[in-house]
Amino acid sequence: MTFVRRGIDAPEHPVLIVVLEGWVDAGFAAATAASVLLEQNATRTYAAFAGDDLIDYRARRPQLRIRDGVRRRIYWPEPRLRVGTDPLGLGIALLVGPEPDYRWRPFAAEVTELALEIGTRLVVGLGGFPAPTPHTRKIGITTTASDAALARQVGFVPGRLGVPAGIADVLGAACTEAGIPSVGLWARVPHYSASSLFPAAAVALLEALAQLTGIQVDMSELRHNAEEHLRQVDELVAKNEETAALARELERQFDAGVGTPVVAEANLPSADELAAELERYLRGELS
Repeated sequence: MTFVRRGIDAPEHPVLIVVLEGWVDAGFAAATAASVLLEQNATRTYAAFAGDDLIDYRARRPQLRIRDGVRRRIYWPEPRLRVGTDPLGLGIALLVGPEPDYRWRPFAAEVTELALEIGTRLVVGLGGFPAPTPHTRKIGITTTASDAALARQVGFVPGRLGVPAGIADVLGAACTEAGIPSVGLWARVPHYSASSLFPAAAVALLEALAQLTGIQVDMSELRHNAEEHLRQVDELVAKNEETAALARELERQFDAGVGTPVVAEANLPSADELAAELERYLRGELS
């Protein structure tokens, strides 16, 4: 066993929200959503997992805190299960921290054990992936779900797909085998904003989470940040005709209902070029 219980009570029938760092999180959508949930809801650590058994410390090194040249504390990266309630008293649990480097199947079995122990009613994984979609349109949410009814409730990409799995879907599958339904919520982040903070994607994730589970989230500040960020992106796009042409083509295909827009690459900047230009602009290096 790699976890240690902290001896506190869990809320009744919580929703378990999985946001583990390390897998794709375009626009930092899931990380931002998790920060909002942790800030707004008083949670306590129900169980902590031993990082020594799960984490490659050379890839994710512990953090050393120093004051006046004296070592004060070393913070070791480790997954934690935190529990609490939302403003209406609905139970929430958040699995946060680093995605394990090792022992995925034993880790999934132990998370499932804890999920059953606290009476979890639904497991929800959060994430974001880069997509050829314009920033001027509503951020879409797609799903990976344990059953067709849940998939239809959120929305999905039709057809058969094969993609690398993150730990959230591995945990969801393990919990589903134990009788707990699970769903992954994935924000479709404009590919040219995928490597920088994109608050609108976090708004979309939290909206979908609230609609699916009833959990209450105050998104007023996050919405304001998202609107300000989109205004800055609009300003950048307006300054570059090539970028504006790409945005218009993405808008046209989005409005036409194209499932996976395909933009002609001739004479258009790449997603990496756009992302780099956007980051420089947001840092004030472009005028």
